Amino acid sequence: MFDLDKWQEIFANLSRNKLRTFLTGFSVAWGIFMLIVLLGAGNGLGNGVRHQFNRDAVNSIWLNAGKTSVAYDGYQPGRDIRFTNEDFDFVNRNYKNMEHASARMHMWDVKLFSYKNRYGSFNMKGVHPGMIYPEKIVVIQGRFINDLDLKDCRKVACIGKKVADDLLKGEQPLGKEININGILFQVVGVFTDDGNEEDNRRAYVPVTTTQKAFTGTNHIDQIVMTINENDMEKSEAFTDELRAMLARRHHFDPNDKKAVFVWNNLTEFKKIMGLITGINLFIWLIGIGTLIAGIVGVSNIMMIVVKERTKEIGVRKALGASPRSIIFLVMQEAVFITSLFGYIGLIAGIFLLELFKTSVPGSDFFRNPEVDINVALLAMLMLVIAGLLAGYFPAKRAASIHPIQALRDE
Repeated sequence: MFDLDKWQEIFANLSRNKLRTFLTGFSVAWGIFMLIVLLGAGNGLGNGVRHQFNRDAVNSIWLNAGKTSVAYDGYQPGRDIRFTNEDFDFVNRNYKNMEHASARMHMWDVKLFSYKNRYGSFNMKGVHPGMIYPEKIVVIQGRFINDLDLKDCRKVACIGKKVADDLLKGEQPLGKEININGILFQVVGVFTDDGNEEDNRRAYVPVTTTQKAFTGTNHIDQIVMTINENDMEKSEAFTDELRAMLARRHHFDPNDKKAVFVWNNLTEFKKIMGLITGINLFIWLIGIGTLIAGIVGVSNIMMIVVKERTKEIGVRKALGASPRSIIFLVMQEAVFITSLFGYIGLIAGIFLLELFKTSVPGSDFFRNPEVDINVALLAMLMLVIAGLLAGYFPAKRAASIHPIQALRDE
């Protein structure tokens, strides 16, 4: 491996056939380049999906009232299901797998926020204190809504950082009163949310205050909860149990999934990640196929090299060179070509991914395309093994050449 004469001979042979060496090496470099770029793209998709699901707790379940699609127990299809405070209390009392829970009212029409002479368009949500867990809310000042706020129907709000920045303009937010659609709410906390910007452009107020001040009803839009993480593998069975409980209260078919929509964050996450795993497997197949095509090219070229150097190999063997030394010489050249150009392709692929990552902002579906260092090392190991395989068969042919026949070769 460290014989200087062998290296000089390899470089001399490569320099005599620069174009052939470049084209052969380019096929290897392109194969590893495509493998790295495709793997990075697959990781970018996976990172985008994880970012989307990380907005909310992975062990969260979201129940939305819908409309019945089948007749049941004397009721016709097309009946609207409306959740109420009693539904939330019923689920809270009877569902044993729950850790934290909250009802939620969206209040899409309540958008006008003001403070002094400043105005803005934001969102308001009526919630219970338990909403802090499924939404993964991080309170950075003050506090979130508490049970006393709920019981006394207090006009208090925990506002997003974007609301505080745009509306209060650097003023200390705690204790300030902001006007939400004509009603004053005292700011008791400021929060951040790892979701998109809209998640930080909202205010959370007690659900009881929302009902009393804005709707005058006991209706709620959602029931949200987190379940015990030890039960996450059974979460699909739990969602069926939840739907069955509500079906008995509202008289609809427990199998009617349009009556109550259930979003199980863990189940959906597993489905999407399964798809991403399939895509990554497909990427590996494509990348390895492209790499194999390049390696086959190297092997074919080494066959040609052996043919061209038949007389030279005969002279070597006539002077006492062992078959083993001939094999090592040919395989060393093959490994050198695949490793050198493969490394160039590897670096080019990583550079392109880094360039894309720094110049293109991440989105909800694609962010931070990258390749794990272990994958890069594995790719290089594959290249060395591939180089050995590419050189082995031509090397065996070279070692089998009889000196007399080789010296007669034209």
